[in-house]
Amino acid sequence: MSEKNPVKAVADKITDVLHPDQAEGPEEGVPGKPAPVSPQLVEPTTPVEPLPPKADQSGPETVSPTGQPTGADQARMAQSGAYLTTAQGVRLYDSDHSLKAGPRGPVLLQDHHLREKLMHFDHERIPERVVHARGAAAHGVFRSYGTAQTVSKAAFLAKEVETPVFVRFSTVLGSRGSADTVRDTRGFATKFYTEEGVFDLVGNNIPVFFIQDAIKFPDIIHAGKPHPDREIPQAQSAHDTFWDFVSLHTEATHHTLWNMSDRGIPRSYRMMEGFGVHTFRLVNAQGATTLVKFHWKPKLGVHSLVWEEAQIIAGVDPDFHRRDLYDAIESGAFPQWELGIQTFPDTDDQTFEGIDLLDPTKIVPEELAPVKPIGLLTLNRNPSNFFAEVEQVAFHTGHLVPGIDATDDPLLAGRMFSYLDTQLTRLGGPNFPQIPINRTHAPVNDMLRDGFHQTAVHRGVAPYKPNSLDGGCPFFAGADTGAFIEVPVEVPAGRKVREAPASFSDHFSQPRLFWLSMTPVEREHIIAAYTFELGKCYEQAIKERTLAVLANIDGELCAQVAAGLGLPVPAATEPLADVTPSPRLSQVGETWPVDGRVVGIVADQAIDMVGVRAVRQAVLDSGMVPLVIAPAGGILGAGGDPVTVQRTFATARSVEFDALVFAGVPGAGADAYGARDAKAGAPRSPVSDPRVLALLTEAYRHGKALIGLGDAGTLFEAAGISVGEPGVVVTDGAQGMRHLLDLLAAHRVWERFPAAA
Repeated sequence: MSEKNPVKAVADKITDVLHPDQAEGPEEGVPGKPAPVSPQLVEPTTPVEPLPPKADQSGPETVSPTGQPTGADQARMAQSGAYLTTAQGVRLYDSDHSLKAGPRGPVLLQDHHLREKLMHFDHERIPERVVHARGAAAHGVFRSYGTAQTVSKAAFLAKEVETPVFVRFSTVLGSRGSADTVRDTRGFATKFYTEEGVFDLVGNNIPVFFIQDAIKFPDIIHAGKPHPDREIPQAQSAHDTFWDFVSLHTEATHHTLWNMSDRGIPRSYRMMEGFGVHTFRLVNAQGATTLVKFHWKPKLGVHSLVWEEAQIIAGVDPDFHRRDLYDAIESGAFPQWELGIQTFPDTDDQTFEGIDLLDPTKIVPEELAPVKPIGLLTLNRNPSNFFAEVEQVAFHTGHLVPGIDATDDPLLAGRMFSYLDTQLTRLGGPNFPQIPINRTHAPVNDMLRDGFHQTAVHRGVAPYKPNSLDGGCPFFAGADTGAFIEVPVEVPAGRKVREAPASFSDHFSQPRLFWLSMTPVEREHIIAAYTFELGKCYEQAIKERTLAVLANIDGELCAQVAAGLGLPVPAATEPLADVTPSPRLSQVGETWPVDGRVVGIVADQAIDMVGVRAVRQAVLDSGMVPLVIAPAGGILGAGGDPVTVQRTFATARSVEFDALVFAGVPGAGADAYGARDAKAGAPRSPVSDPRVLALLTEAYRHGKALIGLGDAGTLFEAAGISVGEPGVVVTDGAQGMRHLLDLLAAHRVWERFPAAA
């Protein structure tokens, strides 16, 4: 972090933006404020221009439909003027009543404003993506280290070059209205606005895919989507059609195992790894080629939720991941990833250490091919309009730039074909690259004309080549003038066949490698995930068939899942592969920065406010976000330094916080009874509010750090939690913060999850 207190620094910037007399007050430093200034109590009646965006928000760069910088202020792209108008700019005096023949008369057909308003409302939605419909995105910058210059001539990979980017994260299966924390693969798509054109790196948070050939893509998605007769279950793989497919189509085994691991329920987008999935071919300035796999490594580390936590969040805050991303950026805890590459010789067989590099269901362990960092991605601006940017952004694996080329991976080949079809349906025609968020920052002279939503005003009379009427323009470029020239690789000669290479037939050695690379607690989570998902299936044959697949991965994995399902353990049908584990695949055992972590501080009016203020400030100074939890809303403490309450006992759930600090023992809230709040319906405790005890025990169960100040030890004891056990500390404020930082660096108190003997 570049600033000691980025949360406060960003908050200071948006104070007094428009109305200096409307300071932020006690909410200062807490992200989530909906507008740059606080509203008045009564409806404003004095006309003013539209408010500026908040300090964390920005729109697309202002370039023309043909990629020319306009130099225009981004406000020029937004609505303007103090008065409500029609779409043609005609001012309106009323938008609450239809034009009628008298106050009680019929509505008149001539009401053009009614017609325009309803017409536009009826067409506000565009078709959602078939996959990756639920997403969130942000603007940022990619700064190249220059370390890739030896293998790629791409201009944006030269040393110290900074390239604007737009990154979209998403879930695969769910609709736009589904929850963020479902067990699913996540998309990680990055649009680089390079000086040579747009480069899209369209990947996932899992480095392999369910299928080896794009012709199977409709099958896996149809299997994973809700059942077509009832349209349930939404955004889940825990149903018969998914497990029917993956148990029969065993090339899906590796990806399925990753999905059943903690990788399927990431803690946040900021703590999620990204992968290009496929092998790409880079070409350098001398024409030499190298095969590579792309990796995004989060600076905060790779962390996940536990399953119960994910389930609770899906109910109490289905927007958890997008809120986390946007709040982190607003608070100045800018998410960062290093882009890295694994490099491999571009040999005729396109294999490395016996691993077929064209098989998208296989990884190359980092112990065999280390990931070399080549640049830093920082997300530092939130969108200013979700629809215009996040919904209308269009990615395509065929958006390549000189120095980066595709390989013959059969899944990649199908994606190169399919993405354009998707945009035609969703975005209404062939001119989707002219939508502001999709516009290249490089000059465009494509000779493509007309079509739906053509917003460029082309000149000339000869949109064809060759021509002389337009002076021969546009001209072809050569390799010396930045042309994209496909690498002239040799294409294998042979019969036309619908077959896969023999090397694609190994479906179990890499899933076994992944399983053996997990720590005991991670294996327990995988066992639980398989047991839960298969337990939701109706058909016994599908459960038994999946157990037969697991038997070819590991006997203990199969036996434990079978025990949970109450089924016999099948024997393996193939010899178990002899593989070397890859410790780099585990998420447990390292320490990481705590930037942007959310800390709940539990207090009430009777608790020492000096200590609460000190803890809150220490959390801010550490680059984290403090949220104060109390019996009721409002402020705590009197005098000139009040503390604002962000959550009450009724609204707080432990899943929102990475750690909890109890500043003493708070009393019960006035609403602590079951008829008002069911969470308060537990047996009443003489020590504290039942909801505080529930908050405490739930956080304990999920391995969260628990810090107690003052007499908070009695609260822990009332919850049946022993002070001094892993991650449970009662001390003073300064010592408590040191313990808090140490515990959060490991993400979770893993010692609370003993693995089965």
